[in-house]
Amino acid sequence: MSTKPAELKLWGGRFTGATDPLMNLYNASLPYDKKMYAADIEGTRVYTAGLAKIGLLNEHELSEIHRGLALLLEEWKSGSFVEKDGDEDIHTANERRLGEIIGRDISGKVHTGRSRNDQVATDMRIYVREELGAIRDLLTDFISVIINRGEREIEFLMPGYTHLQRAQPIRWAHWLSSYATYFTEDIKRLDQIIERINVSPLGCGALAGHPFGIDRQFLSDELKFNGMIGNSLVGVGDRDFIVESLYWVSLFMTHISRFSEDLILYSTAEFGFIKLADAYSTGSSLMPQKKNADSLELLRGKSGRVFGNLTGFMMSLKGTPSSYNKDLQEDKEALFDSLTTVSHSIQIATGVISTLTVNDAKMKAALTMDMLATDLADYLVRKGVPFRETHHISGEAVRLAEELNLSGIDQLTLQQYKDIDERFNEDVHDTFNFEQSVERRTAVGGTAKSAILLQYDNLRSIIAKKNY
Repeated sequence: MSTKPAELKLWGGRFTGATDPLMNLYNASLPYDKKMYAADIEGTRVYTAGLAKIGLLNEHELSEIHRGLALLLEEWKSGSFVEKDGDEDIHTANERRLGEIIGRDISGKVHTGRSRNDQVATDMRIYVREELGAIRDLLTDFISVIINRGEREIEFLMPGYTHLQRAQPIRWAHWLSSYATYFTEDIKRLDQIIERINVSPLGCGALAGHPFGIDRQFLSDELKFNGMIGNSLVGVGDRDFIVESLYWVSLFMTHISRFSEDLILYSTAEFGFIKLADAYSTGSSLMPQKKNADSLELLRGKSGRVFGNLTGFMMSLKGTPSSYNKDLQEDKEALFDSLTTVSHSIQIATGVISTLTVNDAKMKAALTMDMLATDLADYLVRKGVPFRETHHISGEAVRLAEELNLSGIDQLTLQQYKDIDERFNEDVHDTFNFEQSVERRTAVGGTAKSAILLQYDNLRSIIAKKNY
């Protein structure tokens, strides 16, 4: 006769002694995996329909199970579900409560041929595909806000930077488009990951497959998976989809961190290009004049948090032998934390970009004529001079303006230009126009209005089309 502590556990029949209380705590995952209550209930609903399909449940039993599952779902949604000692995970908790609602004689059949190994793998895939789908929607909104802002403020000119040095004039809308492009590439990768996640492990059992010939295709279709995992060992032991999800979050947060760093710089007094809304700023406990870009600093800082989740779980995964091992339980806290972090981060970033104020006058004032040195070289290219030669000639003009303490290369006289190279003509000073500089770059990906608007159209078409 087994002891009561063992009877409370799904795996308890083999054991006669009570588990160390600390081991119970160490082993438990309900505090965090209860997030998957809906996925677990849906998996059980479909699985029991599969059992009925092969004659292992009768019509009355299936009806009672589905009635109990519906009541169970409402308890979770309303917050009235009562957790009890012995509920080591969401699967145990749900099965225990189902037995209380409909009786254990019937509820005890829901696990026929199923293991927690394929159950948790199924729950995770359902949960993650739904969460990533919701994140995709948030990201689509974020990109749309960026694009809409760029279209409204397409006239604003600003310096473009390499090595944090002013390089060439660009449009503010072009800078916005650059990050909209990064984030759109993130969406494309996300669609691919969701597609790979969306395959069913249900019916793989503990590791060796299903002993009663359950229709796995039926289970897959009912749970809206696109296919099945073809090997039962892989079905229960695969966590590559978790790694891919964590990698995706890490790469996205890399992009959001760079985005934040730019805006932090642009918001400083030294730049003064933008001003954050009060809703996304904080003050100093000592210095009354301070307005800190804490929202952006947190976006930048939380990238390190998700990088740690990825590397930590990969270290847990790398040494596990085939099939299921308890190490794999470490996937949940890392994944859930990362998904929450990225969801909140996208929403904060959307708020920041939609409410900040742009000081286009400061942006334009930061433009300097030396940034048109390449345009000066291009001027001679249009007259047939090889670019390597024009690059050197333009450099001489920059050097001469510096030696004469002039404010810019536009202040050199025509004669001074001719002294550098006879091929300069009266129209050389027409080169020194920032608007014309950005508008000359009409090729795909350039800074001309037409090129930027084309970028936006292309980005909109990508984010509107789901590939899964």
